[in-house]
Amino acid sequence: MTTVIAVPAALAYQRTVSPITETVLFVFGLVALGYAAGWTGYLKTQTGDGLSEFAVGVAMPLLLFRAMISADFHGAAPWKLWAAYFTAVIVAWTAGSLTTTRLFGRDSAAGVVGGVATAFSNLVLLGIPFTLGVFGQEGVDVLSLLVSVHLPTMMMASIIMFELFGRPDREPRPPLALAVEFARKIAVNPLIVGILAGLAWRVTGVAMPTLALRFVDALAGIAGPLALFAMGLSLRRFGISGNVRLAFVLSGLKLFLMPAVALAMGWLLGLPPLSAKVAVAAAGLPSGINSYLIAVQFGTGQALASNQMTIATAFAVFTTAFWLSIAQMVFG
Repeated sequence: MTTVIAVPAALAYQRTVSPITETVLFVFGLVALGYAAGWTGYLKTQTGDGLSEFAVGVAMPLLLFRAMISADFHGAAPWKLWAAYFTAVIVAWTAGSLTTTRLFGRDSAAGVVGGVATAFSNLVLLGIPFTLGVFGQEGVDVLSLLVSVHLPTMMMASIIMFELFGRPDREPRPPLALAVEFARKIAVNPLIVGILAGLAWRVTGVAMPTLALRFVDALAGIAGPLALFAMGLSLRRFGISGNVRLAFVLSGLKLFLMPAVALAMGWLLGLPPLSAKVAVAAAGLPSGINSYLIAVQFGTGQALASNQMTIATAFAVFTTAFWLSIAQMVFG
């Protein structure tokens, strides 16, 4: 007689779906839900703007504030982490810019947009909830080290590159004017304010009042799901409207070249395992809305940036799981 042992469905699910795959499906599933809400007309796509503003202006800064006051940065190796990640940024930016200008014959201004789109990972709306799901709070602590310098560095690089290559018919602005513009944008950026406020509170050594901590926890706790859902709604609004071939090529560079360089640099520099895996995961994330906003600000390449962001996000469902598995095998 053959004995049949019934396996609970939940147990069978756990055996067939790895934690990494489940996290990837959950994170991008929330993005897909937002996209579906806009596609079906259940929510207006403009709703995504309001949700994104709340996520970036309130929830995410509080999440970063909470991370800064409680983070354990021992062993994070920030200089090596920054070196590994920004080497990947430089390689991806150069490849994206040259591909746009040399292979597709676009002008230098479009080349800057192509470089930005290829190198500007979505570290906030997608990266923070993604890292929290895969690596937990310790991973967010490491990612915060990247976020704290990523946005200022990328913004400054974008301003300088557009001054050098994106304005051929205009006189270049003096360095002081560029510095003032950069400082103004950084000073009012809520993400930077959240990080600096958290670090300042940490230095005081004063414990957060219980009621204040409850407010912070309540709003920070919804940051991830809200940001992902809002991102899906925004993607539905942008859609795909042209420059498809170039957008596909730039998406390939973003999703394969950039994380490959980050992985190689993490191994060469001897990064701690968690820092190395976070660097690879961050480099492998698709482009965010910042690349589109930069294109809008400088008045060129808007369609290219929006198309590349949409395409890269769609394919990142598969590529992020791939790079996480590779990083796990290399760094343990």
